[in-house]
Amino acid sequence: MWEDLFDREVDERSVQFVRPADTDRPTWAVYEGGNYLGTVNAQPTGDTVMWRSQTTRESHRQLDDAIRALRRPPSWPREREQVSQWARRRLDDDSLIALDVETTGLQNAFAVQIAAVARGGTVVFNEYVNPDADIEPGAAAVHGITPERLASAPAFGEVLPALTDVLHGRTVLAYNMPFDRDVLERELVRHQGPVAAGQWLARCRWEDVMEPYAVWKGLWSVKRGAYRNQRLGGSHDAVADCRALLAKTEQMAAPAPPSHW
Repeated sequence: MWEDLFDREVDERSVQFVRPADTDRPTWAVYEGGNYLGTVNAQPTGDTVMWRSQTTRESHRQLDDAIRALRRPPSWPREREQVSQWARRRLDDDSLIALDVETTGLQNAFAVQIAAVARGGTVVFNEYVNPDADIEPGAAAVHGITPERLASAPAFGEVLPALTDVLHGRTVLAYNMPFDRDVLERELVRHQGPVAAGQWLARCRWEDVMEPYAVWKGLWSVKRGAYRNQRLGGSHDAVADCRALLAKTEQMAAPAPPSHW
């Protein structure tokens, strides 16, 4: 299904693929603007194809991601090691806790589920919340939380004392932290006012895992001039997503094999 010679746009920049003349295997040399980036080959795995880069020794589900890996700047190994050090410092923090909030939608959202999980995987907080607001159909399709399920759930103000006990004085990890923090701030403003909301949030140390994980993965977008953000990969249940967040942090903290690069 793939030609010996074909072009493909990756992040709005043309990439050329050339199969070497001495093989009929699914292997292509990759060029961009006349410059050789590396070599990729297609490896069928069941009903899918994994794209393996002979240059980076990595496999990717998407061909575009294999190209983004080939485009990494020379500074990436150093930046990745900095991220690993950051992750190890976070995991050495005894106050560390992972937080996830499922919401009514993406814009001006309110909470429908809030969970917090300690590093060992212990669930220290998990509450469904009646948002007193409409749940967008798209959001319900993702997390499966419906208005009927929340009909008898407590309001945010009722779970706030327990949430305060869990989070205050802790280092709080979140994935796309500004979004979850904004949801909590919106709830706090609604129940306590803006001044009290700011004071409440200031009693936590907030850390975002999404940007460090993007650097750790190292898929460079020439369009954005930055590493592409990655999906968390959780099930959109707040507890499961907290555990996925901690697993990604532990993955980043592990040292890379000496020969990996």
